[in-house]
Amino acid sequence: MFRDMRGTICLCAILCTLTGCASSPSDPPAAANSKQNSANSTVAYIYVSNTSTSSTTGDSPSQITAYAADASGKLTAVPGSPYKENVGYMVVNGLYLMASANTQPTINTYNIHSDGSLTFATQTNYAQDNSDNCGSAGALYFDHTGQSLYVQENNIDCSNSGTASFAVQDATGQLNYLGNTITGSEYNNGNAAFFIGDNINAYTAGPPGCYIYSVDGFQRANDGLLNSVDAGAPAYLPGPPGGFRVFVPDLAAADTTNHVAIAEMPANPPGCLGLPVRISTWTADSQGKLTTTSTYANMPTTAIVNPSDLKMAPSGNLIAIAGQEGLQVFHMNGADPVTSYTPVLTTDPITMMFWDNNDHLYAISQKANSLHVFTITDAEYLEASGSPYTITSPNDVIVQPWPLPWATQ
Repeated sequence: MFRDMRGTICLCAILCTLTGCASSPSDPPAAANSKQNSANSTVAYIYVSNTSTSSTTGDSPSQITAYAADASGKLTAVPGSPYKENVGYMVVNGLYLMASANTQPTINTYNIHSDGSLTFATQTNYAQDNSDNCGSAGALYFDHTGQSLYVQENNIDCSNSGTASFAVQDATGQLNYLGNTITGSEYNNGNAAFFIGDNINAYTAGPPGCYIYSVDGFQRANDGLLNSVDAGAPAYLPGPPGGFRVFVPDLAAADTTNHVAIAEMPANPPGCLGLPVRISTWTADSQGKLTTTSTYANMPTTAIVNPSDLKMAPSGNLIAIAGQEGLQVFHMNGADPVTSYTPVLTTDPITMMFWDNNDHLYAISQKANSLHVFTITDAEYLEASGSPYTITSPNDVIVQPWPLPWATQ
């Protein structure tokens, strides 16, 4: 199973689409290119959007810097990198990298070639629900198949926030608008939702801070349209007797079955307390309703006080939490409480991170101008040789595991 970690992508489902299980071309351009790559040692391509100050003009242009990772986690530059593309949030689905443009309300689509290089394919206006283009993109994420793209928008209808749904055309990368779900004017947290294994139910938590907060649920219709639903989870968990009042949900991540992990902030609303975050675990029933046995007594304390990211490993056995204080990994045990595993792996403030399918975790630090690579299994953890890599002002990172299933056919 391949996981882009902004949503879970099951590449067997994409393969089914490419080979005739659904109505689509049998060999899209990126898939054809990928067949040439089966013999090399690349295990993932890593794409970082970053800004680099021009020495001649003084400008700070945005670009996509791309790396190829081998089995040891060593990185080398992808041909043509960096790509002068002014984009922010990025996602991948095996065929394409899609990114929100920084200067206009569009999603730019790029072909991913067999050597990891990118070429522009097309762009789609995501502000479909207003003529004033007042919406602005936050998080992007795919469903498990990579056939549906979701764009979280602030001011999606010029007054509320919501999520727009699009169907992906495999042959071109063009997006067909399906509709939106309104999540309210306060829902501007930028956190992606994560699908559990059924590819129907997805969850997110937030927004950051301890004033407005909730665990939000979504359900995907047969055509890919995402609808907002009641997740069944309480807005908060009680704090310890005689202590602070509540734990406020801040970030969520899902495993490949029916479990969701949530980063919980100690709080006396409307303020956070600046205490270490804990991680709760939840189980979705057949209707998508969440329940938990997590309490203040069984949630282990993390080393993170100001969280920025929470990501589940593709195996579902490990979960990483990152923030201003660095990065730490815990054992994920399904519905049971998570258990402590690693110490803080770096004290660099971590902005964002993603896993590949070969036990590597890639983490960017905007403050430290760095990209870290860690090898982490159930039994050991270490920073890869050559890590960290220097990269100026990294803003966003996405990981494309490689080779793709059809690359070896």
